[in-house]
Amino acid sequence: MGEQRYTELGDFLRSRRAALTPTSPTEGARRVPGLRREEVAQLAGVSVKYYTRIEQGESHQMSDSVMEAIANALRLDASERLHLYRLAWPAQVTRRVAGPEHVRPSVLAIAEGMTEQAVLIVGRRTDLLGGNRLGFALHGLRADQRPNMAKEMFLEPAARDLFVNWEHVARNVASYLRMASSEQPDDRLLAEIIGELSIKSADFTRIWADHPVSECLHSVRELRHPLVGRLTLNEESLRLPDDPGQRILFYGAEAGSASAERLRLLDSLVSSSGSKV
Repeated sequence: MGEQRYTELGDFLRSRRAALTPTSPTEGARRVPGLRREEVAQLAGVSVKYYTRIEQGESHQMSDSVMEAIANALRLDASERLHLYRLAWPAQVTRRVAGPEHVRPSVLAIAEGMTEQAVLIVGRRTDLLGGNRLGFALHGLRADQRPNMAKEMFLEPAARDLFVNWEHVARNVASYLRMASSEQPDDRLLAEIIGELSIKSADFTRIWADHPVSECLHSVRELRHPLVGRLTLNEESLRLPDDPGQRILFYGAEAGSASAERLRLLDSLVSSSGSKV
């Protein structure tokens, strides 16, 4: 696991270096996009040899100041910095026992009791753990289904039809998986999900190779629902502090909007059909 982790650290640094645009002109054409190792080393205040060793996975002992300097040189955001620190200092990552997840009954009751918004409860491996009737209906699921939402996104054609900007939503999912994998590097079940997606989905492999890292806690989603048509919904994601990795996803529309009316229509349609979509 250690060598693989440092290889991933190097891959992540190279991906962020390639994504940057030089701030000053340089002589001659560049053979590769982004910053050169020499430029990152200069910005970080370290030697080129030392930074090269880090990218090649040969330097496993980095101080706080060096890591902060590299993060600043690569212009990493908060999520990317957290990912970098987890890769660089795996001994400081808190491990959890890998196994099936269960949602607390009190949390499930909150979700099921909401009627104005669609609600889903998702686990640390993106497994669907619960939700309310409207949440299942919004995603084209039966109330008794508990799929893995990452697999649904990349492997089910219905997801591409549902989300207007599928590429953006899919990248968010891959970004979350990347963060989860660095947070829990020994989670075998999570690794199996990522491995399956890498084999079965060319789009996942393409996006994963970019090393996207972010935790999307709020967004605006555009959906094309087969029963009620176009929906513009505000998505809010709340982490459950007592159940690490679990999140409650809320989907709601602005009061008085066409989307709010369509959301109520969807709820009534599902209610009259016995919770089937």
